[in-house]
Amino acid sequence: MNKPQIRYSILPSNPEAHLFEVRCTVDDPDAEGQRFRLPAWIPGSYLIREFARHFVHVRAESGGGSVPIVKEEKAVWRAAATTGPLTVIARIYAYDLSVRTAYVDGTRAYFNGPSVFLCPEGRDKAPCIVEIQRPEGDPFENWRVATTLRPDGAPPRGFGRYRADDYGDLIDHPVEMSDFALATFAAGGAPHEIAITGRRHADLARLAQDLARVCQWQIDLFGGAPQSQAPFDRYLFQVTAVGDGYGGLEHRSSTSLLCRRDELPTPGRADINDGYLNFLGLASHEYFHGWNVKRIKPAAFSPYDLARENYTSQLWAFEGITSYYDDLALVRSGLIGAARYLELLGRTITNVLRTPGRHRQSISESSFDAWIKFYRQDENSPNAMVSYYAKGSVVALALDLTLRKAGRASLDHVMRALWQRYGSTGVGVPEDGIEQLVQELGGAAARDFFERYVHDTDDPPLAALLGAFGIEWHIRAASSAGDRGGKPAPGPTPACWLGAKASDDLRLQHVYTGGPAERAGLAPHDVLVAFDGVRASRDTLASTLADRSPGERLTVHAFRRDELFSVELELAGAPLDTCYLTLREDAAAGALALRNGWLSG
Repeated sequence: MNKPQIRYSILPSNPEAHLFEVRCTVDDPDAEGQRFRLPAWIPGSYLIREFARHFVHVRAESGGGSVPIVKEEKAVWRAAATTGPLTVIARIYAYDLSVRTAYVDGTRAYFNGPSVFLCPEGRDKAPCIVEIQRPEGDPFENWRVATTLRPDGAPPRGFGRYRADDYGDLIDHPVEMSDFALATFAAGGAPHEIAITGRRHADLARLAQDLARVCQWQIDLFGGAPQSQAPFDRYLFQVTAVGDGYGGLEHRSSTSLLCRRDELPTPGRADINDGYLNFLGLASHEYFHGWNVKRIKPAAFSPYDLARENYTSQLWAFEGITSYYDDLALVRSGLIGAARYLELLGRTITNVLRTPGRHRQSISESSFDAWIKFYRQDENSPNAMVSYYAKGSVVALALDLTLRKAGRASLDHVMRALWQRYGSTGVGVPEDGIEQLVQELGGAAARDFFERYVHDTDDPPLAALLGAFGIEWHIRAASSAGDRGGKPAPGPTPACWLGAKASDDLRLQHVYTGGPAERAGLAPHDVLVAFDGVRASRDTLASTLADRSPGERLTVHAFRRDELFSVELELAGAPLDTCYLTLREDAAAGALALRNGWLSG
């Protein structure tokens, strides 16, 4: 006997007003009144986002007549009892240009299921049918549909009916509707598509060729070449190109990416500039999530509870290890050379070194607190927390090098074992599962690693570890406010440090714990206006830090809100927090073997 289906339809009903109309029909509603619930967050973005706040109006009908419906909780509605099929109709405001929620205007429509599809309570395992409808009017005649929802009558990339196994499946396939550009390639026996919306001047053939190499390398990592198979039947990169934007969100057989249009490859250029490299790293990151977090996932996410926070201390592994492999995939697939990869690595290490909070919060604590800290950062965040992405990737690097140096295994072995033990079986990873697996594979070399670098706040010994692989560690002061590290300084570095980060208008964004600015009494949001009686500017700040010596005193005038005040600030020596790495040309044979094994995989 077939299970009763839940039927949905979604229409960009008024693109100019940024409105979707979404219908949900239950043929056999609960006799005591059917409740409908909307998720509060979306997997992959660990913040309670309260999608229900965008619901403008909700009504219900049955048999052509209206049915009373009341809101019982912030994201729960109950329709009155009815004997026939019950349809709930929601009008939803959608104007969030991100990868997390929904957006519609006269040029495109996009949605993630958790932000638009109500779930009838008790029916989350029922099969779902969804009718994706084209908005009315000539401007939308050229629109197509890009999604990995399975067609159920809809033509390829067309409007019409699609299906999903259940509600969880329904909301894990975002939908793009627009006149997008399309490129295709194959990897791991599966067709892959790239749908790009937004104005662009991009070399689609080059993009498909480069992503094919990255995807195939990742498939081989988990599957073992040469019979590697992707864990999905098809895959879709949904790309929105804008003037300024960045973001990505993983799904079970697709990813949504937001990028600057100048980050896409330009026709006629064979090089990989920094912008395109940034985009390739983003695409690589989200594709790796097809294994690491979409299928290898914490037990706390098995299954997801989308009404509340789902706590785990393992996000450092699911995001940090993914962040480690995203750029590593670029060098191992041959898109970039070793020197370029070391530049990216130096930037990541610099990012971590410039975060005092790494000494106050471990990456396991950062993972657990993602819901209240990582996505809600403020002016004190660098002093109080550490990113489980950035430091997680540095710890993943240290773990990989530690295992390789010991000669027992590598992080590649760990990821394949995680896939075989948890990902391919659908069993959630226990909170200590990764730690136990690493100890099982790595032996004595891994025993105290997790205690020091995951559960505590020690910095891993990267200089020594990299040295064993023939990589030279260099540390210096920042040359300017825009210095991201990864390279030698272009010139002399400042001798002094203010102990704060300022915007272009000299508004203090962050004041670092224990630094000169904090000791003098300056605070975040203060605006610097004069140094020693001379009007302040970016140039005078830079020259002051370059020309003065540590210990010299400086009179600083600033505004706090609308009140002018002055402080005496004693300059300190510029911190050595900017890293770059180089290949040792005279590395010993053993170090060269380790390095080649690491960078080639």
